[in-house]
Amino acid sequence: MSALRHIKHGDYLTLSGGVAFTLWISLAVWSGSVADTALIRSGGKVFKEVPLSRDQEIEVPGPLGTSIVTIEKLRARISSDPSPRQYCVRQGWIQQAGEITICLPNEVSVELTGGTKKYDSLNY
Repeated sequence: MSALRHIKHGDYLTLSGGVAFTLWISLAVWSGSVADTALIRSGGKVFKEVPLSRDQEIEVPGPLGTSIVTIEKLRARISSDPSPRQYCVRQGWIQQAGEITICLPNEVSVELTGGTKKYDSLNY
């Protein structure tokens, strides 16, 4: 308790300013913008490029069967897939530019493009 006696009002102001700056810079650097297009690939090749502005379901063929990509409310997801573990289905909705969902066994992926990409790390 004696250590708290030495903290002045200016110290609290500096501390809160530092926390606010850290939150702001984190959101500014690591949050991507809203995407406007979904790039759907099958077997490593572009199958279809669709706008996110129109709600739709797209059947995408793969080696194991058909995957269903759902576009709804400016976001996308793989809602059905014949892969055994269903990881891509459980991933859920993606909505920011640069996000991607991949079904490896069926070789189907959905990547959102447009705006600025979201980065989780920077490489050079």
